[in-house]
Amino acid sequence: MRFPTLSLAVLLLAAPLAQAQTAPGKQAAPAAAASASTPDRVDLDDIRNFSRVYEIVRQAYVEPVDNKTLMKAAISGMLSGLDPHSEYLDKDGLAELSEDTTGQYGGLGIEVLQVDGTLRIIAPIDDTPAARAGIKPGDTIVKVDGKPVDSENIDEMFKELRGDPGTKITLTVLHEKSDKPVDMPMVRERISVTSVKTREIEPGYAYIRISQFQDDTAPDLEKKLGELIRKNGPQKGAILDLRSNPGGLLTAAVGVSDDFLDAGTIVTTRGRLQDSNLSFEAHPGDLLNGAPMVVLVDNGTASAAEIVSGALKDNRRALIIGRRTFGKGVVQTVLPLDADHAVKITTARYYTPSGTSIQAEGIKPDIALADLAVNKADSAPSLISSEADLPNHLANEDGQKHDIDNDGSAENAKLATQDYALSQALNVLKGLVLNRVAPAASKH
Repeated sequence: MRFPTLSLAVLLLAAPLAQAQTAPGKQAAPAAAASASTPDRVDLDDIRNFSRVYEIVRQAYVEPVDNKTLMKAAISGMLSGLDPHSEYLDKDGLAELSEDTTGQYGGLGIEVLQVDGTLRIIAPIDDTPAARAGIKPGDTIVKVDGKPVDSENIDEMFKELRGDPGTKITLTVLHEKSDKPVDMPMVRERISVTSVKTREIEPGYAYIRISQFQDDTAPDLEKKLGELIRKNGPQKGAILDLRSNPGGLLTAAVGVSDDFLDAGTIVTTRGRLQDSNLSFEAHPGDLLNGAPMVVLVDNGTASAAEIVSGALKDNRRALIIGRRTFGKGVVQTVLPLDADHAVKITTARYYTPSGTSIQAEGIKPDIALADLAVNKADSAPSLISSEADLPNHLANEDGQKHDIDNDGSAENAKLATQDYALSQALNVLKGLVLNRVAPAASKH
């Protein structure tokens, strides 16, 4: 259970390895220069009001509150008032952040965002208690173990989502576009997320699933896709599935994008600090050697996953299919205060190669797909489905009996009922492959 994070602190440390460059012509914002010449001093009246409120809480609140708790609450409130992603991290928070980047922690496997006093689901992570229970992107947690979630206890409820493996918890969840909450009993597990999975969905067509972006995502992708190609040969095309991918490390997103691009800008970041103004460029070397690609996205595709989607879309490397993405277009920097405390604060916006900010807008797919499901028809099977079923039909002139049922329709129907969006993506990918082969064939 985590916030979707693009960690600029990690980015800055890894910048030389990632070939990060200062964006040409990107200087500190004019507003920053103006504020330097005319400092925005703190008003003495505001300081007095803060002190008065502080003393009133200490003296009049229904229960005693110690100074340390009050100061922590004041700092947390100051940061949370900026945006949903900035926050104060104590020792436990830093440990959670470290767990997030390695993909190992105790909990349910859900990405959660605090929105207006509620806990909103960004996405469940594959093969975790949350995903198996049926939690979907856009769901809202209204109760934790029967206790309602509100603005006063939201931090406490947020922390309850994590815990020791084997412990039980019941979430009362309100699904998107529903007005009836449902109880979902779950057992916390040791979440060890393998962020990359690969397989052939059909001979010659690779399926690549990335569930989040962590330290080892790019090298893991290179290893697993390389093994698939060595085993099955070069692929005609590939589907990159980023649905319900809540993001993660910016450096991981850059690495994955670079794996499918030979050249071009991947992403640029701009902020008030000079170190926040960066540009990442792709290097020669496409794992698929230019084979057509389709990227599957939905409303749970966020943050670093949107960087990859935007890079492949704007560089015309892939078609984007699905639903409009989440729209998190900002980067957080983790700034340590001491060994046990830090501030995670939004320091930059990021821009796709076309110079577009997707903040609060998301990425519009090239081919939109609603959240649909396909079921088998209830009609009885047809007795006559082809010429071969007719009595006294003429035999094929080559004298051979062909397997007329082995045309792939059964497999296509099965995939459509299991995952409609994936079946449509595969159909589109096959069209791209045919379109690519046809011009090459006409030259001979």
